[in-house]
Amino acid sequence: MDTDRLPGCYRHPDRDTGIRCVRCERPICPECMISASVGFQCPECVREGSGAGRHPAVNAPRTLAGGVVAADPHLVTKILIGINIAVFLAAQVAPGLPVRLELLGRYVEYYGGPLEGVSTGQYYRLLTSVFLHTEWWHVIGNMIGLWVLGGPLEAALGRVRYLTVYLLSGLGGSALVYLLTAPNTATLGASGAVFGLLGATAVLARRMRYEMRPVIVMVALMLALTFVRIGDISVSWQAHVGGLVTGALATMGLLLPAAGRKRGLLQWGSCAAVFLLAVLLIVVRTAGLAALT
Repeated sequence: MDTDRLPGCYRHPDRDTGIRCVRCERPICPECMISASVGFQCPECVREGSGAGRHPAVNAPRTLAGGVVAADPHLVTKILIGINIAVFLAAQVAPGLPVRLELLGRYVEYYGGPLEGVSTGQYYRLLTSVFLHTEWWHVIGNMIGLWVLGGPLEAALGRVRYLTVYLLSGLGGSALVYLLTAPNTATLGASGAVFGLLGATAVLARRMRYEMRPVIVMVALMLALTFVRIGDISVSWQAHVGGLVTGALATMGLLLPAAGRKRGLLQWGSCAAVFLLAVLLIVVRTAGLAALT
């Protein structure tokens, strides 16, 4: 018998955890833990301790990052998956849609046609391409990754902060693609955002003092696969690396140790800094492409 193994969460026995409820001392995983004035509480203790007559906004249970604990902690992940699938189906019905939504820096669709792409002002492509897939295996693979990584992160961060990490990761991945890829090379897919969730998971595991070796191995394996070419399948390492770094940076800001209004200022200030860094890369690339004409 291995006596060194951490106990399992009382609601999810298959998830090892070193965190216990400060009231009942039951082991709780990130999905179940709710921030208290000191330490964390389990959902049952929070419900028992929430008396009538208290202001709901002040006394609402909070996630590790300070977000409000939602009744469905996976709702945003489900919505994101639904949007990706809906856009994929729309692309099958309207073959011209990918050309309008995919990430292209600068190109001419037909001889004599106008210049198009991000550098011409079509900045929406930096995010629309994150929700676009044209192959069934591509969308299925990314959605599996989104579900596996996104669910626990949404529960730990809260809906708004989780969505912020996802969108910033997608933008960061697109910004690095735009900066380092030939402007007429089309790029699409949610993998940059999903890699951002991978980076966020690593930061969260570090913050919770979990065993880091499995996380490090997973990150290393996914990065290794990024640089392996399989047949005609081309993977955008720029999107993966950009998303990974952006997701990690954004989550580090969201988990900064602070309290009260100062915590909110630090969290959203750090996210704004990550956003401005992506914008800087976009501005630099746009200026460089404009100089070529």
